[in-house]
Amino acid sequence: MHPAFSVLIFTVASGAGYGLFALLVLAHLAGVGQIEQTSMILSAGVLALALITGGLMSSTLHLANPKNAWRAFSRFKTSWLSREAVFAVLFYPFALIYLGSVLFAEELGGVAALVTLVSGLVAVTLAMVTLFCTSMIYASLKTIRQWCTSLTPLNYLALGLMSGALCLAAVQVVVQGSVSALLQGVGLGLLLLGASVKLIYLFWIGKPAGSTINTATGFSQAKVRLLDSGHSSDTFLTNEFGYEAGADKLLRLRGLMLLLAFAVPFIVISVDGGSLALLAMLSVIVGLLVERWLFFAEARHVVRLYHGAQRT
Repeated sequence: MHPAFSVLIFTVASGAGYGLFALLVLAHLAGVGQIEQTSMILSAGVLALALITGGLMSSTLHLANPKNAWRAFSRFKTSWLSREAVFAVLFYPFALIYLGSVLFAEELGGVAALVTLVSGLVAVTLAMVTLFCTSMIYASLKTIRQWCTSLTPLNYLALGLMSGALCLAAVQVVVQGSVSALLQGVGLGLLLLGASVKLIYLFWIGKPAGSTINTATGFSQAKVRLLDSGHSSDTFLTNEFGYEAGADKLLRLRGLMLLLAFAVPFIVISVDGGSLALLAMLSVIVGLLVERWLFFAEARHVVRLYHGAQRT
């Protein structure tokens, strides 16, 4: 599949934003001392909303007709894209109520704690549901073996929380001057989880499985060879679904992704819990952009079988 840069920005930025907001609320409601500071909550909350909003706005750039984006809300019963759009919009009022209850806690008096609790938990739920719906847009496509697996939503959720944790650590450095030991441990744990899930996914898509030209045509007794593969270049199908990056390039980018998204942040957070947390956040965002590019570039649509490919 041809990677669209707007979609890469969308999935990485919104994933980090939803992960950041979810971890922020859970830490606050759990009574983690360093996170209870109002300036910390508001700073992290604003960053999360900025990442989410920027990501959602970026997603419209991939549309042929951005002015028709509102139609994405009209197929909730059958479309994961529609569900994602609906839950993404529903997230905003609860997130804003949560941040407002923190900002105006004194004015709200005794009801503030209840408002914070309810709005925070609903916002966390909607954040994770929205991220899950985003992943299911791809995981529901049976025509692409590399996406049609439960590992796809698991990757999206794990990497969203992982990047969110490092964003939260960076905010804590800016606001409070250092990263707390608890957040440092959570960040390291989520980095290990994200790396494990991604490595399992890479191993799985490397297995020789999926459709072949033989299974597509129903002939199993001999090797099938297309005598006429139709248009071989410069069509929508060949440009979007027949995208080829080259094995060497993919291998190099895999190494870069593992280095930037997992290895560098893990080493930085392990060695230094201070100002270098900003470097860890930047590294993981760039690494996940590479990861998401690979997610698209390594996908093989079955339509390729009718343009000369032997296997997907």
